[in-house]
Amino acid sequence: MNKSTAVLPVPHYWEQAKTELMKRDRIMKRLIPKFGDLQLVRRGDPFMTLARAIVGQQISVKAAQSVWERVMLACPKMTPAQVKRQGQLKLAACGLSKRKADYLLDLAAHFTDGSIHEKDWSSMEDEEVIAELIQIRGIGRWTAEMFLIFNLLRPNILPLDDLGLLKGISVNYFSGEPVSRSDAREVAANWEPWRTVATWYLWRSLDPIPVEY
Repeated sequence: MNKSTAVLPVPHYWEQAKTELMKRDRIMKRLIPKFGDLQLVRRGDPFMTLARAIVGQQISVKAAQSVWERVMLACPKMTPAQVKRQGQLKLAACGLSKRKADYLLDLAAHFTDGSIHEKDWSSMEDEEVIAELIQIRGIGRWTAEMFLIFNLLRPNILPLDDLGLLKGISVNYFSGEPVSRSDAREVAANWEPWRTVATWYLWRSLDPIPVEY
């Protein structure tokens, strides 16, 4: 297989995590086998992943895809320099709100002015990366955590602001009763250090189509 046809990278820890989660958690023992060989895969490069997250905020998946396609027509390489060259007016013409256009420009500026350390992220702690990302306008903790899961493939992220995670815990562990963040933390304590993997399977339990980010 040559490089152009290589499969998307998958987490090296996935099989170990599955085995350990099934041993220690009765829900995971039931859930994980349902999804066969499906697993988390990395999505896009860092700048593109974050740009797409900003575009998709607070609009439907269909609307987000439409706007994203227009942004990609304007910026085919989706590099920080290309986005900066477009400027606010041209980005807004793609269907972005003024605020989101500003967010994309701020994201591009952070990638070009040295205020974030993209090349160091692979060796930085989770919370250190989150602290850098939330400096960028339009990126909150949830978006940063999704980035850690889907781009950096970090194994132990627990996105407590994610409605899908809370619903998955509710349905699978509490017979559909509402759960609090403290309930979620208590359940997730049994998943360490593979909270990302358990979260991913709970997402699958609600929607068998693999999450795209």
